[in-house]
Amino acid sequence: MTTGRWLYRTRQFWLALRPDSRHADLENAATFLNREQMALFVCMQPSEQAHSLRVLYALLERGEQDKDLCVAALLHDVGKTRRPLHLWERIWIVLAQAVYPGCVAHWGVEPDGQADQVEWWRKAFVVAAQHPQWGAEMAAAAGTSSLAVALIRRHQDEPITPASQEATTREELLLQILQSVDDRS
Repeated sequence: MTTGRWLYRTRQFWLALRPDSRHADLENAATFLNREQMALFVCMQPSEQAHSLRVLYALLERGEQDKDLCVAALLHDVGKTRRPLHLWERIWIVLAQAVYPGCVAHWGVEPDGQADQVEWWRKAFVVAAQHPQWGAEMAAAAGTSSLAVALIRRHQDEPITPASQEATTREELLLQILQSVDDRS
Protein backbone atom coordinates (compact mmCIF):
# COMPACT_ATOMS: atom_id res chain seq x y z
CA MET A 1 0.00 0.00 0.00
CA THR A 2 1.41 3.38 -0.98
CA THR A 3 2.07 6.17 1.50
CA GLY A 4 -0.72 8.23 -0.05
CA ARG A 5 -3.16 5.37 0.41
CA TRP A 6 -2.13 4.96 4.07
CA LEU A 7 -2.68 8.66 4.67
CA TYR A 8 -6.08 8.45 2.98
CA ARG A 9 -7.10 5.46 5.12
CA THR A 10 -5.83 7.15 8.30
CA ARG A 11 -7.87 10.27 7.50
CA GLN A 12 -10.90 8.09 6.73
CA PHE A 13 -10.47 6.33 10.11
CA TRP A 14 -10.43 9.63 12.04
CA LEU A 15 -13.43 10.94 10.12
CA ALA A 16 -15.32 7.73 10.91
CA LEU A 17 -14.75 8.32 14.61
CA ARG A 18 -16.55 11.64 14.48
CA PRO A 19 -19.01 11.82 11.59
CA ASP A 20 -20.55 15.23 11.18
CA SER A 21 -23.81 14.87 9.26
CA ARG A 22 -26.14 17.64 10.40
CA HIS A 23 -29.73 18.51 9.70
CA ALA A 24 -28.65 20.87 6.91
CA ASP A 25 -26.66 18.05 5.31
CA LEU A 26 -29.70 15.78 5.36
CA GLU A 27 -31.77 18.54 3.76
CA ASN A 28 -29.11 18.88 1.05
CA ALA A 29 -29.23 15.13 0.43
CA ALA A 30 -33.02 15.29 0.21
CA THR A 31 -32.79 17.78 -2.67
CA PHE A 32 -31.24 15.01 -4.80
CA LEU A 33 -33.02 11.93 -3.46
CA ASN A 34 -36.63 10.82 -3.72
CA ARG A 35 -38.41 9.65 -0.57
CA GLU A 36 -37.47 5.98 -1.02
CA GLN A 37 -33.83 6.84 -1.74
CA MET A 38 -33.75 9.14 1.28
CA ALA A 39 -35.06 6.28 3.43
CA LEU A 40 -32.05 4.24 2.27
CA PHE A 41 -29.67 7.11 2.95
CA VAL A 42 -30.81 7.65 6.55
CA CYS A 43 -30.34 3.93 7.27
CA MET A 44 -26.63 4.25 6.53
CA GLN A 45 -24.24 4.53 9.45
CA PRO A 46 -23.44 8.16 10.33
CA SER A 47 -19.85 7.75 9.11
CA GLU A 48 -21.11 6.44 5.75
CA GLN A 49 -23.59 9.31 5.47
CA ALA A 50 -20.80 11.79 6.20
CA HIS A 51 -18.55 10.15 3.59
CA SER A 52 -21.29 10.21 0.96
CA LEU A 53 -21.99 13.87 1.69
CA ARG A 54 -18.28 14.68 1.36
CA VAL A 55 -18.32 12.97 -2.06
CA LEU A 56 -21.41 14.99 -3.06
CA TYR A 57 -19.93 18.28 -1.87
CA ALA A 58 -16.65 17.59 -3.67
CA LEU A 59 -18.58 16.96 -6.89
CA LEU A 60 -20.57 20.15 -6.46
CA GLU A 61 -17.37 22.12 -5.78
CA ARG A 62 -16.02 20.81 -9.08
CA GLY A 63 -19.12 22.16 -10.80
CA GLU A 64 -20.67 18.76 -11.43
CA GLN A 65 -24.45 19.00 -11.68
CA ASP A 66 -25.49 15.68 -13.19
CA LYS A 67 -28.38 14.37 -11.07
CA ASP A 68 -27.51 10.72 -11.66
CA LEU A 69 -23.95 11.37 -10.51
CA CYS A 70 -25.16 13.18 -7.38
CA VAL A 71 -27.60 10.38 -6.52
CA ALA A 72 -24.85 7.80 -7.01
CA ALA A 73 -22.53 9.85 -4.80
CA LEU A 74 -25.06 9.78 -1.98
CA LEU A 75 -26.01 6.12 -2.34
CA HIS A 76 -22.81 4.44 -3.56
CA ASP A 77 -22.19 2.75 -0.18
CA VAL A 78 -25.83 2.02 0.75
CA GLY A 79 -25.27 -1.70 0.19
CA LYS A 80 -23.24 -1.75 3.40
CA THR A 81 -26.51 -1.41 5.33
CA ARG A 82 -27.31 -5.04 4.52
CA ARG A 83 -24.51 -6.16 6.83
CA PRO A 84 -23.29 -3.17 8.89
CA LEU A 85 -19.66 -3.32 9.93
CA HIS A 86 -18.04 -2.35 13.20
CA LEU A 87 -15.07 -0.03 13.14
CA TRP A 88 -12.68 -2.89 13.94
CA GLU A 89 -13.99 -4.78 10.88
CA ARG A 90 -13.27 -1.78 8.67
CA ILE A 91 -9.75 -1.65 10.06
CA TRP A 92 -9.43 -5.39 9.46
CA ILE A 93 -10.23 -4.87 5.74
CA VAL A 94 -7.64 -2.13 5.34
CA LEU A 95 -4.93 -4.09 7.13
CA ALA A 96 -5.65 -7.26 5.18
CA GLN A 97 -5.60 -5.36 1.88
CA ALA A 98 -2.15 -4.06 2.80
CA VAL A 99 -0.74 -7.38 4.01
CA TYR A 100 -2.66 -9.99 1.95
CA PRO A 101 -3.91 -8.16 -1.17
CA GLY A 102 -4.19 -11.35 -3.22
CA CYS A 103 -6.42 -13.04 -0.65
CA VAL A 104 -8.91 -10.25 -0.09
CA ALA A 105 -10.83 -10.83 -3.33
CA HIS A 106 -11.07 -14.55 -2.56
CA TRP A 107 -12.30 -13.88 0.97
CA GLY A 108 -14.96 -11.49 -0.38
CA VAL A 109 -16.76 -14.11 -2.45
CA GLU A 110 -20.32 -14.51 -1.22
CA PRO A 111 -21.31 -18.19 -1.10
CA ASP A 112 -24.45 -18.52 -3.25
CA GLY A 113 -26.01 -15.26 -2.05
CA GLN A 114 -25.71 -16.30 1.60
CA ALA A 115 -23.64 -13.50 3.14
CA ASP A 116 -24.85 -14.48 6.59
CA GLN A 117 -23.38 -17.98 6.13
CA VAL A 118 -19.73 -16.89 6.00
CA GLU A 119 -17.24 -17.25 8.81
CA TRP A 120 -17.15 -14.28 11.21
CA TRP A 121 -13.69 -13.19 10.05
CA ARG A 122 -14.80 -13.10 6.36
CA LYS A 123 -17.95 -11.00 6.87
CA ALA A 124 -16.11 -7.71 6.40
CA PHE A 125 -14.53 -8.88 3.15
CA VAL A 126 -17.88 -10.06 1.79
CA VAL A 127 -19.45 -6.69 2.61
CA ALA A 128 -16.53 -4.82 1.04
CA ALA A 129 -16.73 -6.87 -2.14
CA GLN A 130 -20.51 -7.24 -2.46
CA HIS A 131 -21.85 -3.88 -1.28
CA PRO A 132 -21.76 -2.28 -4.76
CA GLN A 133 -24.07 -4.98 -6.14
CA TRP A 134 -26.29 -4.93 -3.05
CA GLY A 135 -26.47 -1.14 -3.17
CA ALA A 136 -27.37 -1.18 -6.87
CA GLU A 137 -30.21 -3.61 -6.16
CA MET A 138 -31.47 -1.49 -3.27
CA ALA A 139 -31.23 1.74 -5.27
CA ALA A 140 -33.08 0.21 -8.22
CA ALA A 141 -35.89 -0.89 -5.89
CA ALA A 142 -36.06 2.73 -4.63
CA GLY A 143 -36.79 4.09 -8.11
CA THR A 144 -33.25 5.12 -9.01
CA SER A 145 -32.39 5.69 -12.67
CA SER A 146 -30.56 2.92 -14.49
CA LEU A 147 -27.50 5.17 -14.96
CA ALA A 148 -27.21 5.96 -11.24
CA VAL A 149 -27.73 2.26 -10.45
CA ALA A 150 -24.90 1.37 -12.86
CA LEU A 151 -22.61 3.94 -11.21
CA ILE A 152 -23.38 2.48 -7.78
CA ARG A 153 -22.77 -1.07 -9.04
CA ARG A 154 -19.47 -0.10 -10.69
CA HIS A 155 -18.03 2.39 -8.19
CA GLN A 156 -15.38 -0.09 -7.04
CA ASP A 157 -14.47 -1.31 -10.54
CA GLU A 158 -10.90 -0.92 -11.66
CA PRO A 159 -10.58 2.83 -12.33
CA ILE A 160 -10.58 4.11 -15.88
CA THR A 161 -7.32 6.00 -16.11
CA PRO A 162 -5.61 7.73 -19.02
CA ALA A 163 -3.08 4.89 -18.96
CA SER A 164 -5.78 2.22 -19.34
CA GLN A 165 -8.28 3.87 -21.68
CA GLU A 166 -10.35 6.96 -22.20
CA ALA A 167 -13.92 7.06 -20.96
CA THR A 168 -16.03 6.60 -24.07
CA THR A 169 -19.60 6.65 -22.78
CA ARG A 170 -21.47 8.99 -20.47
CA GLU A 171 -21.57 6.20 -17.88
CA GLU A 172 -17.80 5.71 -18.05
CA LEU A 173 -17.16 9.45 -17.85
CA LEU A 174 -19.41 9.81 -14.78
CA LEU A 175 -17.90 6.69 -13.23
CA GLN A 176 -14.42 8.13 -13.69
CA ILE A 177 -15.51 11.35 -11.96
CA LEU A 178 -17.25 9.48 -9.11
CA GLN A 179 -14.26 7.21 -8.51
CA SER A 180 -11.77 10.06 -8.47
CA VAL A 181 -13.80 12.01 -5.92
CA ASP A 182 -14.75 8.95 -3.83
CA ASP A 183 -11.12 7.94 -3.60
CA ARG A 184 -10.21 11.30 -2.05
CA SER A 185 -13.20 11.69 0.30
